Amino acid sequence: MATDRGVSPARGRSISPRPMSPIDDDSSIIDGLPTRQLEAFGRKVTATAGHLIGAPLGEGGVSQHYQTALGDLHRELRRPMLQRSVFSFAQTTPRDMVRQRISVPEIQHRALTFLPDDLLANIPEDNNVYSLFEGFQASMPEDEQQRRRHGGRGLRGQKLLGEAEDDTNLPPSLEKLINERNSMNHRLEMMGVRKHMCAAEIHEIDNKIANLNTMRKMVLDRLGSLEMEEADLEHDLLDVDNKLEDLQEELEDAAALAKAPSMASSPDTASGEFMSESIYEKLPTSPKSKRRRVTKRVTMPILHEHLEPGSKIRELPAHNDVITALDFDVPWGTLVTSALDDTVRVWDLSAGRCIGLLEGHLSSVRCLQVEDNIVATGSMDASIRLWDLSKAEYAPQDNRINKEGEEEDDGLTFENSEDAPPPPPPTIMQDCPLFSLEAHMDEVTALNFRGDTLVSGSADKTLRQWDLVKGRCVQTLDVLWAAAQASAALNANSSQWRQTGRLPDAEADFVGALQVFDAALACGTADGMVRLWDLRSGQVHRSLVGHTGPVTCLQFDDVHLVTGSLDRSIRIWDLRTGSIYDAYAYDRPVTSMMFDERRIVSAAGEDVVKVYDKTDGRHWNCGPGVGADEDAGVLSTIEMVRIKDGYMVEGRKNGMIGVWSC
Repeated sequence: MATDRGVSPARGRSISPRPMSPIDDDSSIIDGLPTRQLEAFGRKVTATAGHLIGAPLGEGGVSQHYQTALGDLHRELRRPMLQRSVFSFAQTTPRDMVRQRISVPEIQHRALTFLPDDLLANIPEDNNVYSLFEGFQASMPEDEQQRRRHGGRGLRGQKLLGEAEDDTNLPPSLEKLINERNSMNHRLEMMGVRKHMCAAEIHEIDNKIANLNTMRKMVLDRLGSLEMEEADLEHDLLDVDNKLEDLQEELEDAAALAKAPSMASSPDTASGEFMSESIYEKLPTSPKSKRRRVTKRVTMPILHEHLEPGSKIRELPAHNDVITALDFDVPWGTLVTSALDDTVRVWDLSAGRCIGLLEGHLSSVRCLQVEDNIVATGSMDASIRLWDLSKAEYAPQDNRINKEGEEEDDGLTFENSEDAPPPPPPTIMQDCPLFSLEAHMDEVTALNFRGDTLVSGSADKTLRQWDLVKGRCVQTLDVLWAAAQASAALNANSSQWRQTGRLPDAEADFVGALQVFDAALACGTADGMVRLWDLRSGQVHRSLVGHTGPVTCLQFDDVHLVTGSLDRSIRIWDLRTGSIYDAYAYDRPVTSMMFDERRIVSAAGEDVVKVYDKTDGRHWNCGPGVGADEDAGVLSTIEMVRIKDGYMVEGRKNGMIGVWSC
């Protein structure tokens, strides 16, 4: 009884063992429930259904609750949002339903890791002779000392790799030779691996270089188009400035006419047949007579700096005879050329067309210089003329290099390169002449100006210094007198002295070249002497002796003076000591020479320009004769050459002008 009192059965539950139904393989959870619970669940379902439908089974009619539920259902189905949802659900494919259950990162991962069948079919076979381990072993060679230090461990590694066999019965000498042979074979194999690795790297580098060259060409084309757009924009800006100036002049003329007294108020001019001179002068001029303003370019093209050295930019059929002188201000700027056909032509290097002619000399021009918009020309008529190109009436039309297609026939371009160059309109350069300097007794063969000082050399064996502000000669230097003074001074010091230079060549110019800077003047003459003058005293400061032929060209900077001569050599002098710093010999006489920051270019009687690169000490050729076929015939000899900032212009005997990237 105690046991029965201590453990009382739970309320509402039977303590008798529950009857268990037999469990089959396809048994469910419902089969495991007790019978009493199933009966209670059935009663709840019956009560709920009867409450919704209304009357119990067997009774006719539908209750109010069921009708209300159906009405609510119909009202919900008539809502547009619900109808669209049902329609979209009906249109949804099973694939979309599956995708809605997958997250976006998982979809992206599956898309990236998917490989199509064509890629899987083209998988290369692993038929490489060398393995990855051998490549790593070849790229990390083992040192001899490290091999000796860790000989045992290396031998064990080779045994593990199967590269050595276990044989302890061999004599020591034979075992040593076998090990040495195996080591040499291994080294030979690793060298082959390294060789193939180097070849693969070279092939990869070649592919990268080819791709970079292609990209460089694309960028060069883009740079050229940008420079053309830049020039067009500058031309448009110049047109707007000209229009503004014209409008201001018209407004000023209108204001002047408004202030003038009325003609009808004067009794002498009542008939209206007379117009006073003052009013006539104040009338605006016709638009045709107005001069277009030409200014210097604001931006400088840099395309030639990125072209390959020796690349031809263009050729110009400039003259019909030998080019005697040429010069230009800046790359892609203004070029002035002269020849023995008694013409001086001005060129627009950007457009490759002739601007006009500088007319005024009575004979051919032998020397000239271009500085900004000022041009100085020295002629065989013993006169020097100065020109202002900013007063030209030339309007640039385009800036295209080697432009293809038809161009307007405006008289500025050549219709046929074999025909004579047609003269440009004579009114283009009519306002360019400034003044003329006439004092020499013979032809002017050399000139150079800087600032307000111009120095000229003539066949009358004198040098003249000109003041460009006053327009007159301020000093005359007699070269023969200076040479006689130097000879007398040397003869007084030493009776054994003899002149190192030769007698002046009758065919060569007595004054071949000169350059002035402030009060310093360098002059090269036909006796092979290079004299350094002090313009303040008019005396020769130093004479440089070395050339054995007439000096035809010279140029100096802060430290060095470079001279070219008909003795087929170019000499570089040290201005601090007066000694020869370096010299170069050529096969023919040097007729023209110039240098910039990097290169020295010279014309040495050939169809190419001799170029010396000062940075790496390399000599190379540039010009029409480079790579020309022997069957093409004899090309014309280059007579004159000029270079500025890697932009080179050369003139030939046949009158052609070549423009190159140097």
